[in-house]
Amino acid sequence: MKDFWNQRYSGETFAYGTEPNQFFKQELDKLQPASILLPAEGEGRNALYALQKGWQVHCFDYSESAKDKALDLIHPSGFDPDYQVCDVLEYRTEKQFDVLGFSYVHFPIDIRHQAHQHLLSFLRPGGKIIFEAFSKSQLGKPSGGPKNLDLLFSVAEVKKEFTGIRFSYLEALTIELKEGLYHVGEASVIRFVGEKGN
Repeated sequence: MKDFWNQRYSGETFAYGTEPNQFFKQELDKLQPASILLPAEGEGRNALYALQKGWQVHCFDYSESAKDKALDLIHPSGFDPDYQVCDVLEYRTEKQFDVLGFSYVHFPIDIRHQAHQHLLSFLRPGGKIIFEAFSKSQLGKPSGGPKNLDLLFSVAEVKKEFTGIRFSYLEALTIELKEGLYHVGEASVIRFVGEKGN
């Protein structure tokens, strides 16, 4: 799978564009800039937007090509984020973040719950989560996402995965995606905004 992502991110064109995810942008704009962790950040489009808005950005991906592409995008703007290359369960930091931002992060089912709980350990009490991912209704649609039902989400699974989170907004809906080469067309997604309990 790592080879797949290295190949996808190795082209000259940005696979998912250079503009931030719309839901991420919408929700981030409601918050005062602080610190944010972006797991599986890919080519850096959300990181760049957050940096431009004054956020302290930390991110990681397990694709070396993703980091290279992200820094190619971000460095011309004068920013140098903390971008690690590692597997999600290997990610370590002593920081406690104010926000966790998930934009189409689909971990393998055998580690997914553990991965989400691992990442929640880096979110401070009262910290926010912004989440958008493909729902199980996305299977078979040509607008992007995993082709394996186990990698997609249901609302019930989201509630189970993110224990200890108070959801202020949680919805399964159909949207029109226009993100680079690989997220284009009508898509079934789940979005949520939540807060970590004390």
